[in-house]
Amino acid sequence: MQRSQDHRRRLLRSGMAWLAVLFALVLGQAAALAAPNADEDALRAHAYRMAGDAVRMRVVVEFDREPDVKWFLLRGPHRLIVDLPATNFAFEPDQLDPRGLVAGVRYGNLGTGSSRIILTGNGPFTVENLSLLENENSPGHRMVIDIVADSEAAFERALADQAATTASTVTTGKNDRVGVRAPIEKPFTIVIDPGHGGIDGGAKAVSGTAEKDLTLSFSRELLERLKSTGRFNVFMTRDDDVFLRLDERVRIARQHEADLFVSIHADTISLPGIRGATVYTISEKASDEVARAAAERENLSDSVAGIEIADDNQQVADILFDLVRRETHGFSVAFARALVDELGRAIEMINNPQRSAGFRVLRAPDVPSVLVELGYLSNAKDAAKLQDPVWREKAVSSMTVAIEAFAAIRTGAGG
Repeated sequence: MQRSQDHRRRLLRSGMAWLAVLFALVLGQAAALAAPNADEDALRAHAYRMAGDAVRMRVVVEFDREPDVKWFLLRGPHRLIVDLPATNFAFEPDQLDPRGLVAGVRYGNLGTGSSRIILTGNGPFTVENLSLLENENSPGHRMVIDIVADSEAAFERALADQAATTASTVTTGKNDRVGVRAPIEKPFTIVIDPGHGGIDGGAKAVSGTAEKDLTLSFSRELLERLKSTGRFNVFMTRDDDVFLRLDERVRIARQHEADLFVSIHADTISLPGIRGATVYTISEKASDEVARAAAERENLSDSVAGIEIADDNQQVADILFDLVRRETHGFSVAFARALVDELGRAIEMINNPQRSAGFRVLRAPDVPSVLVELGYLSNAKDAAKLQDPVWREKAVSSMTVAIEAFAAIRTGAGG
């Protein structure tokens, strides 16, 4: 009896051992099927880089040879999908950290002899370029992707265009475009940008009033006046005491398809006798020393909040100067001139009130943009007037007249 029980136990142990071996073999086969990226013949993606900000990003992926690439867009969230043949990925994790317009990067094997890279946008965007280039000084090819912040409507138009052209685009080195803006009928759209906010208080008056509070309250008054005309869509980059990076402000303007961007500020200067309003447009070279110093102060907003501008981001930001279309810049200058004329009839202006410098917040490539310094908080008279309801009414009324005239010309309503 005891011998029979021992025999059964030995058979059970032997059977379990064989089951274990069989289970291990099955697991090994399943792992091999699930991980074709270990295939030595697979395409190799050995480097990933991206640079830019919340307005424009460039992504570069390095391959050991030319890949067969297809790409398309998806909503909810806004994504760019890049399909590849089976690929071994060897990316450095820190290169995938979200930044600027890219909220997330995912990649991996689909288990069907293909792989995929997914870029999730921080809001809607346009794929300005997706191309394959042969490396000049090393073996292999690189995929270059340029995405630019855009409106929800533009993203939807890109999806519609995609659906009408078989839902995928195969890139062959050409700069294929999806979602290029088409003319549409819409109300003239203005984005008002109350300068500073949150941890970045901006300048401060002798009385202790912070620039961020003055710009927000003035912007709200301008918003209500413009809306009351019934002619415009009007938005603000912020409607609360929150911090926004400079590039985020530009992104908001583009995503609303703004026809005009007006950034509101109230600066300080080391010479307390200087007072009056100033209207700035963007330029690579400052029109004068006062403009240069003003741009430097305003461009420090990100640093005040403890945000470092990486060298690669700054290089892309510098490139944006070249991307500001001459036509757009001309509209900005024309509006600045009209705004100076209207404001000059109602409030005091600084000497030579129309100036220019390299303000980062004015760098939207296709949105006419101005920065208005309402006055200097370092001057007691200016600081008092900035909080005077009568003075503010004059300033708001003058700005509204200038905007109405500019909108009439741009929409053809002015004859």
